[in-house]
Amino acid sequence: MRKKLEITEGIFPMPVLMVATYNEDGSVNVMNAAWGTMQERGNVALNLTESHKTVKNIKARGAFTVSIADASHIAEADYFGVESGNNVADKFARSGLTSSKAETVDAPVINEFPVCLECEFIEYQDGKYGCGVIGKVVNVTADESVIKDGNIDMSLVNAIAFDPYTHGYYKVTERVGEAFKDGFKLK
Repeated sequence: MRKKLEITEGIFPMPVLMVATYNEDGSVNVMNAAWGTMQERGNVALNLTESHKTVKNIKARGAFTVSIADASHIAEADYFGVESGNNVADKFARSGLTSSKAETVDAPVINEFPVCLECEFIEYQDGKYGCGVIGKVVNVTADESVIKDGNIDMSLVNAIAFDPYTHGYYKVTERVGEAFKDGFKLK
């Protein structure tokens, strides 16, 4: 038997993405964004409203980075979601994390998060069914600790996912199948 629930952003898992930009004064700003995905190969789509400090920074600088949050930094990742850069100027400094300049865009890389997409700002879309930042991924970097046989090993990333039903975070660590292969067993 099925039970009717309240409507929420009920797709699980939702990625926990850290979107980083530089503020006007060159300081680092980071926000937690659960509503983000790849729009197509090479383009990132983030459902963000224009009221976010991060969106203002993206438009001003023409760039941003997207990092995958990991289980080792849940408190910091959550802090970037509960505190607004519009209200706290030194939000990133308070986190205790460190940053370095991205190789290819005018945006920071958060050193503690193991995977980072460097993005050029393409456009801001605002329409009846959503709004958001579209960016072109121009570089991907990963900490050597999560690389195995020349590729990112997601089981080593310890990525976290957001549960919109209970507002929990879950580790995404175990590989359970082979994409574009396991389904052939049913052909």
